[in-house]
Amino acid sequence: MALLTTPSPAPESNANTNFLRPNSSLFNSESDEELLSVKSKSRSPRSSTSENLQMLSLRDHYEINGDLGKGTYGKVVQAVCKETGTKIALKILPKSSTKLRDFQREFNISYYLSPHANIVDTYNVAFETRASYVFALEYAPLGDLFDSIPPQIGMSEQDTKTVIRQLASALEFMHSKKLVHRDIKPENILVMAPDFSRVKLMDFGMSRRDGAMVRKTNGSIPYTPPEVCEAVRNESIQVTTGADVWALGVLLFCMLTGNFPWENADIGDIYFKEFILWQRRKTTKVPSQWRRFTPRILKFFRKTLEIKPHRRSSVKELAKYANDPWLLQATEIGNVESDSGTEAEQVDHLSIMLRDHGIETRVDKRLRDRRISEWLLTL
Repeated sequence: MALLTTPSPAPESNANTNFLRPNSSLFNSESDEELLSVKSKSRSPRSSTSENLQMLSLRDHYEINGDLGKGTYGKVVQAVCKETGTKIALKILPKSSTKLRDFQREFNISYYLSPHANIVDTYNVAFETRASYVFALEYAPLGDLFDSIPPQIGMSEQDTKTVIRQLASALEFMHSKKLVHRDIKPENILVMAPDFSRVKLMDFGMSRRDGAMVRKTNGSIPYTPPEVCEAVRNESIQVTTGADVWALGVLLFCMLTGNFPWENADIGDIYFKEFILWQRRKTTKVPSQWRRFTPRILKFFRKTLEIKPHRRSSVKELAKYANDPWLLQATEIGNVESDSGTEAEQVDHLSIMLRDHGIETRVDKRLRDRRISEWLLTL
């Protein structure tokens, strides 16, 4: 599935990967209104569990006001409960392409996690029609985060930090429950306040328990981790929290730049290959599209965008970087780009890299060379 159309410049050139919405299912909820009144009405659709679904006619209970999003999964509509006048969002999954157990899993996970302040409210309203399975969620008039990210510009650093802190809290909560979201992207983050002081994670259709084995059935998008990109269709892959951590790192890049860092986390992608060479310390040169970041946040990117899932940091690690500057000023970026190819900078980067591995660069040259040789043999 083609997600982006980009040129293939030399690795030295600036990666201007257009920040386009990937071909994926949309899911926009809207509003802060509660469904307490819905729960109190005996004639309103209710479900204590998804195992005991009522058979109902959708239009007997709801006034449908249009689609909020459509995808391969089904669709989400904005609706008003006829019994209470409450605005809600209804997720409608066709029985022709949805197994009952998959519907039950998504509804139960959504309902189980919804008490968290940064996870979309899922109401105790689930039922079936002759053709579909349906459950109700809160309605969010500001839409999803994707529409708040200016293409090729990005959001302000402050707004980005506000969003990322809340998202990290939601993911930390999920991971503490041994659940993995597996579909972190701007389209799955609802904006509940204009200043981003309230955002909510949504869409748990792909969520699974940590450690579960699943088959790869769909293509890759820029947020997909390399271990999934490398898998062939129908190959079994293990679900890990590291997938969410990787997606969080890519999302942070997108929010700050308005671009994707790459189309796919695959060595065949020139931007990904350039990043991996730097990530594995095969080059001292920071990739062009990453030079706008401060050394401090680059350290965070190294930890979250680690190739091996088990070596990635947890989302809790973000707290260590929350109060540090993330973006360089324009003049600082210019200096980095103009000096990046000089011998002096390369020597400086090499010295830092060697010191990171316990090799002191101010000792006797012969001793230093021997230590460098020993270190290289261990790579």
